[in-house]
Amino acid sequence: MRRVVIQELEDVKAEDIVTIGLSGKSDIADYMIVATGRSQRQVGAAAEHVRKAAKALSGRYIALEGMPACDWVLIDTGDVIVHIFRPEVREFYNLEKMWSVELPLDPADDASDDTVESSL
Repeated sequence: MRRVVIQELEDVKAEDIVTIGLSGKSDIADYMIVATGRSQRQVGAAAEHVRKAAKALSGRYIALEGMPACDWVLIDTGDVIVHIFRPEVREFYNLEKMWSVELPLDPADDASDDTVESSL
């Protein structure tokens, strides 16, 4: 799921994509992904792309929080929590600092991660 989310964010030109491993920090998910959209429209579009891909992969309903304002949208896919911010909102909340991120994880590190079916 993590790779799928990152690919969807890259496809819609989201910026500064950071993956935070939550193992040993939280039981809510395995990963948190934080990304930036340049405008409310881009944040909303990125969130919809991630939601659709996550639903196709998991087969379950994926809810979005923060629509339609689109300053900060949260997507809970189960094992991956996704936060998409406008730049000034991301800077204000600074989740990377809150979760003590030293180095972002490389998306290629997880060879066992799920992939999207070609039907998308």
